[in-house]
Amino acid sequence: MADSELDLFVIGGGSGGVRAARISSGHGAKVMLAEEFRMGGTCVIRGCVPKKLLVYASRFSHEFEDAHAYGWSFGTPSFDWPTLIANKDKEIDRLEAAYTSTLKNAKVETVKDRAVIEDANTVRLVKSGQRIRTKNILIATGGWPHMGDAIPGREHAISSNEALHLETLPRRIVIQGGGYIALEFACIFAGMGSEVTVVYRGENILRGFDNELRQHLRDEMERRGIKVLTGAKITGITPHGAAFQVTMSAGGDIEADKVMFATGRVPHSKDLGLEAVGVKTDGKGAIVVDGFSQTSVPNIYAVGDVTNRINLTPVAIREGHAFADTVFGKKQTRVDHNDVPTAVFTEPELGVVGLTEEEAREKFGRVIIYRTSFRPMKVTLSGRQTKAFFKLVVDGITDRVVGCHIAGPDAGEMIQVVGIAVKMGATKADFDATMAVHPTAAEELVTMRTPTAIYDRAAAE
Repeated sequence: MADSELDLFVIGGGSGGVRAARISSGHGAKVMLAEEFRMGGTCVIRGCVPKKLLVYASRFSHEFEDAHAYGWSFGTPSFDWPTLIANKDKEIDRLEAAYTSTLKNAKVETVKDRAVIEDANTVRLVKSGQRIRTKNILIATGGWPHMGDAIPGREHAISSNEALHLETLPRRIVIQGGGYIALEFACIFAGMGSEVTVVYRGENILRGFDNELRQHLRDEMERRGIKVLTGAKITGITPHGAAFQVTMSAGGDIEADKVMFATGRVPHSKDLGLEAVGVKTDGKGAIVVDGFSQTSVPNIYAVGDVTNRINLTPVAIREGHAFADTVFGKKQTRVDHNDVPTAVFTEPELGVVGLTEEEAREKFGRVIIYRTSFRPMKVTLSGRQTKAFFKLVVDGITDRVVGCHIAGPDAGEMIQVVGIAVKMGATKADFDATMAVHPTAAEELVTMRTPTAIYDRAAAE
């Protein structure tokens, strides 16, 4: 493309950038998008999608265990990691091609190159050296794995990026971290037969989630043989033959075939030229934006994980769409980041929306809790030891359901639907008036009638 002025230049071909580019073009804007790695970004290439495929694979071990009780008989199941990875890669290739085709059909020009901002209206492509003039710039470069403290031997650790491309399944793996990624990969590897140790420096896993849900997941993971060490961290990694000796802060070494750091992600904002044009970032490198994703430079915007608001793919997509509608669609659109439902694809799976019990008790004068825990019907014949957990958090003054927390099969599917009700402001009476679907686990959402806890701040005072 010859040097000419665009309406929009998008840096980053992930979910948020692609949506913004496509919708902006649909509104009549002349758009170019640059992606230096692979189209699809974190979610498609090295995040949600490949991870979920591995999650599916890891759960077959439980399916085989349950099947015998239902009359199925077969030989000893065997698992081949290279087959899984090869098939996963084929699907990722297909999705990348689909993303590229979608942009082409939307008349968005794409270029495989790194883009750097030179001034408020100029972007330079690093490999080609081409400088492109544009009226607006959108930064959608996502995030990158944070590799923890600078400890001896850290170079031997892998991140979630490399975990998706291992040549062999590690027999023993130590994973440092207590969030989504660490726990999902812990359950993936454990389901495939690896010996897994999770190391987390906090008092319990999944900081920021409802405390009872956190403990429930930990109990379930430990029941499945995953060792969870809290109040500890890795202080050193030393090669030991073909394996590694992992030194712990709490004393005692662990031998492992792989060591993985999943200690969070950081905004991928370095070396984009932000400082030169005056785009403000916070202490973590996140690009500071307003409610319309506008940065401190009026014609430069940012969406998705690089802004470190809510780092979820659907949020990035919504932000990208809202940006396009606002800037090119003549429809100012502000994204509502409240009551965003989300799932954690551990074993068991988690689905959450709204406030935790702790947050509700801090916010409201009266809080009513409904909770239940039970063995899912599917495992009653096999005798497999696992429990589902359901919890509703209710504002005791308005009766509005302000939080829902689920652990169990299909929790992610359930929370998507519950999220609609919570977003609409449904009350506990609305839940109670809804007929149950029987027999399902989800019916517990509308059949929990007796409070398990009531917190009245005025009475306590």
